[in-house]
Amino acid sequence: MANTYTNLRYKYWPDHIFGELLQKQWMETVVPLLVLVITALYFSSRIDNFISISNLADTLRQASELGFVVLGMSLVLIVGGIDLSVGSIFALCNLTVLYCMNVLQLPVGATIAIGLLMGGFLGGINGFLIGYMRMRAFLTTMVTLIVFQAVHLMLNFKLAVAISSALPDSDLWDFIGSGSILSIPFVVWVFALIAIASHIFLTRLRSGWRVMAVGGNRRSAYNVGLSVNRIVALSYVASGVFVAISAIFYASRLASAGADTGKGLEITVLTAAILGGIRLGGGKGSVTKAVLGTLIILLITNGLLRLAVPAGASRVILATILLLAAALDIRWFKNRHKAVEEFYVSPSYLELPQLAPDATGPASAYALNDRLRHVETIGLGEVEAPEDVILDEEDNLYCGSRHGEIIRFFAPDYKRHEVYARIGGQPLGMTFDDKKNLYVCVGGMGLYRVTSDRKVEKVTDETNRSWLSVVDDSRLRLADDLDIAPDGRIFFSEATVRYEMHEWPTDSLEGRGNGRIICYDPRTNKTTTVLRNLIFPNGIVISSNRQSILFAESWNCSIKRFWFDGPKAGQVEFVIRDLPGYPDNINRASDGNYWLALMGMRCPAFDLAMRKPAFRRRMSKQLPGDEWLAPNINTGCIVKFNEQGQILDVLWDEGGVNHPMITSMREHRGYLYIGGISNNRIGRLKLDGADRTFVSSRHAYV
Repeated sequence: MANTYTNLRYKYWPDHIFGELLQKQWMETVVPLLVLVITALYFSSRIDNFISISNLADTLRQASELGFVVLGMSLVLIVGGIDLSVGSIFALCNLTVLYCMNVLQLPVGATIAIGLLMGGFLGGINGFLIGYMRMRAFLTTMVTLIVFQAVHLMLNFKLAVAISSALPDSDLWDFIGSGSILSIPFVVWVFALIAIASHIFLTRLRSGWRVMAVGGNRRSAYNVGLSVNRIVALSYVASGVFVAISAIFYASRLASAGADTGKGLEITVLTAAILGGIRLGGGKGSVTKAVLGTLIILLITNGLLRLAVPAGASRVILATILLLAAALDIRWFKNRHKAVEEFYVSPSYLELPQLAPDATGPASAYALNDRLRHVETIGLGEVEAPEDVILDEEDNLYCGSRHGEIIRFFAPDYKRHEVYARIGGQPLGMTFDDKKNLYVCVGGMGLYRVTSDRKVEKVTDETNRSWLSVVDDSRLRLADDLDIAPDGRIFFSEATVRYEMHEWPTDSLEGRGNGRIICYDPRTNKTTTVLRNLIFPNGIVISSNRQSILFAESWNCSIKRFWFDGPKAGQVEFVIRDLPGYPDNINRASDGNYWLALMGMRCPAFDLAMRKPAFRRRMSKQLPGDEWLAPNINTGCIVKFNEQGQILDVLWDEGGVNHPMITSMREHRGYLYIGGISNNRIGRLKLDGADRTFVSSRHAYV
């Protein structure tokens, strides 16, 4: 009863979803979005018609004007700085624009150009001092705030009367301030275009990536050759231009040159940026977050104004919100990784068939022997991690290496070898097609092809995403083994969609259906997922009926059949349910049966642990990864079986000396060639009575 409850609890309560959600980058945007919704609901409950269609245009207008300044502040924060002088820059740009338009009566285009130049110049002062003179951003912008504010007060005292006594006669100027297109204020259209351009800049252009890199780690950015000083300085220039754009729209709408223009703007803008999720430490941020922060702070300031909260109290409230947001920013980014670790590894309940006490005893089909103890070795010490091996029709031997290379050993003695191709990643399963192209599953990269003239080509590195999964499973993380159907379709396994190549032991700890079978069709160049929720699917082979594949589920210790064609298309059935070890690659034998590699053996302790998800979770939290309970993968075995699941032969290296972990084997011209991802050699064993015309690279249906 207890096991049934545990099984149901871990099957239908998806713990792993919390970890998946926490690590998503868009989760950082969800938080300010929720804050925006809560803020809107709160003030709507306190104020009648707080959010209404009639007020929407005015709200969007204010949000856009404020949003320009927030975008500028966000850029400075992303690059790792801060700008407390935005309020003073705003006031000076506003005064400059009004003087040019009202007093000098310059054309609108010239006025806008002068305003932008003024913003860029003032931002450039900050940029020069901080970027090139390497002064502290906080102290520098505090000083420039005071200086710019003093200059504004002096100029405003002299020019205010002249500005207020003359109004420009320009329809274009009036349209900029109050005009609309399709009932939407003109300023909103401009802000939307600039926001989209800014998003593209930060996410799609190298210049934006460099800004992110400088903000993330200036020393590393400098070491890779980025001009850190110039990037920092230009960020402040851009911030000044953004502030000037806001001031131009403000001036055209209100024509106000008051002495308190821009006062406290830096607190409002900084609060908006941090509330939106722009990180104070630099290197993190987005336009979406800046927009959300702008809307949040606008709702708060408008709400406080509608509630008749005094101006001083409003500033105290904004300052308090800023302090809380800054504290949350620091604590969240400091502890987010710990939170992800706490929830991401999510063991499930997995009950394997009972392992008999004499599973490998003399009377068992898996009876121990030592037939692999003295196999011939090839490339001893000359190759690392040959997970799979295959031979061509000229008897040359191919294997992958830990260094991302395909190594070719030349027949007949296999003493001489060369790097056949450099792919990268960790080459795993391999197979030849009828055109002598070598297809390779590469851990962390996907499915690749080495043509007959040794050109490396990417075949596919993504598949169709599951709409019902929170896991972003379109990218291939751990393509494992493959085989080619008679019509050219390539079926290959992806062991896990949650972990990278080097993290596969963690997937064994989970025991969850994180894997899938994928099909690539060269006729349409499309990749589709044909089977999901498998427990570390591994070896794959096309069966003799040409309508199904046999595949291994490693942590489930089973072999299954999937029908991809014929009357049973789409069905899955067991071939072997209760292997005594963890299956890996499957390949054809010359007599029509199949060879199977067992990369390790089951043990009662690990079987019991797989039925105790809570125990495995505590272990993963309290012990370092190299001390976790792990499956036994230091005893290798090769099994021959038929399509009915009967065990026909077994080959052991009982002492685990010559081939301690076997992940693949290929029969070729009367010999069995053996690979292992933890080995530094390839084994070769002569098979008595085998068909000496059987070639491993030639498909059974050819």
